[in-house]
Amino acid sequence: MYDKDDIVDLKNRKIRQRRMKKLLIILIVAVLLVTLFATRSLWIPIIKGWGNHYKTIVNSGKLADGNFPIDVDGGEDYQIRYTVERIMVQSDNNLYIYDIDGSRLKKRQHAYTNPKLCVANGKALIYESGGNEFSVEDEDEVYYSRHFDNNIYFARLSSDGVTAVVTESEDYSCELKVYDKKGTLIYERKCTDMLVDLSFINESKGCVLGFLSAENGQLTTKIREISFTKKGEKWTSPGFNACAYEIYGSSEGTFIYGDTACGYVDPEGQISSYYEYDGDCVSGASMSGKSAVVINNDDRRVYTAALFSGNGKQPLIVELQSPAVAVSVFRGLAYILTQDEVLAYDFKGNLRSTAKVNDSYSGFVRSDDHIFLKGYDKIDRIDYDT
Repeated sequence: MYDKDDIVDLKNRKIRQRRMKKLLIILIVAVLLVTLFATRSLWIPIIKGWGNHYKTIVNSGKLADGNFPIDVDGGEDYQIRYTVERIMVQSDNNLYIYDIDGSRLKKRQHAYTNPKLCVANGKALIYESGGNEFSVEDEDEVYYSRHFDNNIYFARLSSDGVTAVVTESEDYSCELKVYDKKGTLIYERKCTDMLVDLSFINESKGCVLGFLSAENGQLTTKIREISFTKKGEKWTSPGFNACAYEIYGSSEGTFIYGDTACGYVDPEGQISSYYEYDGDCVSGASMSGKSAVVINNDDRRVYTAALFSGNGKQPLIVELQSPAVAVSVFRGLAYILTQDEVLAYDFKGNLRSTAKVNDSYSGFVRSDDHIFLKGYDKIDRIDYDT
């Protein structure tokens, strides 16, 4: 039995114990916070780097055997493209279609004098540059072909099967004709300025056009957005101070790969970034809003890659150890072929993988698991893991 004083004393001891426990916890937390603050230079970089650090994969670079190398007639002027587990090769007179193991699936002859090849979603667009014919086909059939009175400057094929053809014109600088996947003409435009390239946007319901113009004695490129169901343009950009080699449209904006500079025009038609080369730009590429160019400055022996993570972003510059040959963007990575290796970078500048190459190649295409290397008269394949 406890008397009243004992009960009060017991309660007071319990209250003091709880207070001591709370004070001890506060002291421990305070010591921990002070320790973390004092050692922040050690652990903050680790936290920031979570999810961003990659182990660089060193691929063997061993050349595949079996059906490789694929021999190509006619020297280095052939074209090689990759689409949906197929390698398409256009030589002077023939279109060859191979699977990724190098087995030839189809050979189709063409009478084009200067054939050019575009591919998308398993289909091939073959047109005669400076001639007047084109065809859309795959390994099984020719879907349709067209003949023009005027010669073709260039043509493009979208992943939805839409074809755009730019031809000469008697009364205008050029003419644009657009065909749906069945070969039906759905859009025409007579252009007063010279059209140098185009890129499909909005699920091939429209495109962005690159027109060459002159401002203050300098060649510039103006981008215009059009819809195939409306007349006129949605917008026209200011002059971009470069002659565009290629333009790449996406929901992020339009990337301009030019002769002396590259950069973006945003979705409202304003120039959002501009990068002038310090040397000779040898290759450029863009996919899904991410873009890359490679520049060689032979006089200074400086070789660089400029990586754009998106519209409006200034490029991240990566130094290369040897002259660049070609660049491609595939599934969110920039692949760079130099004179002695293949490099893959993400757009934060992390080197994801490498592979040595021991022969002279002028280009390459990337598939999910392989890289196909374009030699003078042969195509090699290496396994490539990122």
